[in-house]
Amino acid sequence: MTIGNLMRLLSDGEVHSGEQLGETLGISRAAVWKQLKKLEALGVEVVAVKGRGYQLAQRLEPLEGAKIVERLPAQARHHLARLFVEDQLPSSNEYLRQRFEQGAGHGEVCLVELQTAGRGRRGRVWSTPWGQSLMLSLGWRFESGIAVLEGLSLAVGVVVAQVLEQHDVVPKLKWPNDILLSEQGDGPGDELGKLAGILIEVTGDAAGPCEVVIGMGMNLWLPAAQRAAIDQPVAALFERLPDISRNQLASDVVSGLLAMLADFEQHGFAAWRDAWNQRHAYAGLPIRVIQGQQTSDAIAGEVDESGNLWVAENGHSRRLAGGEISVRRRL
Repeated sequence: MTIGNLMRLLSDGEVHSGEQLGETLGISRAAVWKQLKKLEALGVEVVAVKGRGYQLAQRLEPLEGAKIVERLPAQARHHLARLFVEDQLPSSNEYLRQRFEQGAGHGEVCLVELQTAGRGRRGRVWSTPWGQSLMLSLGWRFESGIAVLEGLSLAVGVVVAQVLEQHDVVPKLKWPNDILLSEQGDGPGDELGKLAGILIEVTGDAAGPCEVVIGMGMNLWLPAAQRAAIDQPVAALFERLPDISRNQLASDVVSGLLAMLADFEQHGFAAWRDAWNQRHAYAGLPIRVIQGQQTSDAIAGEVDESGNLWVAENGHSRRLAGGEISVRRRL
């Protein structure tokens, strides 16, 4: 029995007795209780209903590969080589890197319910409870070398933002790879929290074929304890869209990414530049530029056709390229 089996039984949000769970899973009630404790250790809130059994504090919809694929448009199915849905992995990005090493990987998508060693940018850990986020990785092979990848993470951000806009929320984009959302509304003064992050990893020849793994993690539900442990403002999509289908959301994101990647090598980020700048969270606002141990204050400008962010510092323009540079809103 796996944690995934138990989560799928509890996913309807109803109360299940320990005896019922044990019979279905083929284990003792004591073993059920131990598995429920493991869930709590993974950040999943389980409520004990006296005299009746157990239920999840937050109803969830498990990911199902067949549902995701059947909702893809024909063009996306054409570009999709294979889709994996895993209960638990150390890292979905690492999973696809291994697929490339095995001669596969291109056009493949991996979604995972729980990552135990997921990474964000600059080595940060990205972790959310089982089934309460959308974590996916997509592999793509580019033939023209690493230079054609300029601005790719920004184009990914635009695609995800466009998907969310189809569901009537208005995210903002933070250079170079974050998607922000206000949990109260979409007014100009609302505080923005990090909803999703993007991590792109590249292997291969600088001037020839290279293999890219695009990782994206989006918060759907954040228990209070986990939210309190995060050292920056965060947002969770279910607080704005409590009824959105995870499988439909996954399908929409995969479809959008596949369509973008099919044309990116030919057109580059220039085709996505205006769309990114229209959603720029900090355009014209004071920011703090962080590069290693050094910080400086600036005013944020727009991004250029290569995905670089232009800022004004002490009356002079400066171009920020990706790498290990971060920006923060300066209040």
